[in-house]
Amino acid sequence: MKSKLLLALALGVSLIAHAAETEEGFKSIFNGKDLSGWEGNAEIWSVKDGAITGVTKAEPKLTHNTFLVYTNGEVADFELRLSYRIVKGNSGIQYRSKVLRQGQFGPVVGGYQADFEAGKTYSGILYEEQGRGILAQRGQKTIIQAEGDKPKVEVVGSVGKSDEIQAAIKNEDWNDYVVIAKGNHLQHFINGKLTVDVTDEVAAKAAKSGVLALQVHTGPPMTVQFKNVRIKTLSAPAQSKSGDGERTDGVWDVASMEANGETISSETSESLKLTVNGEKYSVNRDGEVDRGTFSVDATKSPRQMDIRPETGPGAGKTILAIYEFSGDTMRVCYQLQDGTERPKDFKTTQDSGEVLINYKRK
Repeated sequence: MKSKLLLALALGVSLIAHAAETEEGFKSIFNGKDLSGWEGNAEIWSVKDGAITGVTKAEPKLTHNTFLVYTNGEVADFELRLSYRIVKGNSGIQYRSKVLRQGQFGPVVGGYQADFEAGKTYSGILYEEQGRGILAQRGQKTIIQAEGDKPKVEVVGSVGKSDEIQAAIKNEDWNDYVVIAKGNHLQHFINGKLTVDVTDEVAAKAAKSGVLALQVHTGPPMTVQFKNVRIKTLSAPAQSKSGDGERTDGVWDVASMEANGETISSETSESLKLTVNGEKYSVNRDGEVDRGTFSVDATKSPRQMDIRPETGPGAGKTILAIYEFSGDTMRVCYQLQDGTERPKDFKTTQDSGEVLINYKRK
């Protein structure tokens, strides 16, 4: 049974890869000369020094945020690259968004926004304009879930320290911004630093496609510029319905373990380390390593997992399991007896052949 208990450590999910580092596949969506393919208030938006330029003044004072909208098609799964410069004020890059109406100062747009500002707090965050508000502060890795009429923003990790990300942003000078949207997985980068990593699991709210737009914000007069705007279409991920891949990738300790209704000693669990990398896992116990692959189905309740050991006891077989998350912990209940149904609850009983493991992120 002990060897089978060790097999129960096998779990993981697919890691959505970063986009390629080359420019292959990118196309320019700004010609550097005029606003062909873009639509907005001509009193605010123009081209200066080869850059899209948005300028607001003290009078007339903006009464609503307004946008320059890309009109040559919507975006879905993509990587966007551009350079920006801002003097005073706040701005952002709308994506998978909607034009809600025409306001006094031009289009009013709602949806995902890659935020940036002249200040030191909001550059890099994910904000949903005219929607759910801040979905990730700078430096956060979050999962968005529904909680009544409001979003539940669960911080499940860190992508870096906010002050260190800010320190790499050049004040009133050109900075590089990258936005990657693939399925329900969203990432922002400024000057090569990942600023947020978000998985939006609220199907009714998680936009899969929409318009691309650039913002000028209400408030004091400001100037924002954009240049080298190019985009690459990406293929949707096979597991775009689940954010569990990003959530479980990494190294895990075993906090506690039980089998057939009995608690397993800490001496057994403390010697085990689980590493998840994409669809692969490895379990290290005192230098001896077992490996395998797995797949998940997050549409089921409870969520389901199939583990396929490639080495060690059970190699070539499939272990059936269920799993769930809470913050930086997760628990998995495995069925280790051949020809037996998948567990239905997160508990074990005598002679059930089931093992329940509580994991904590290392």
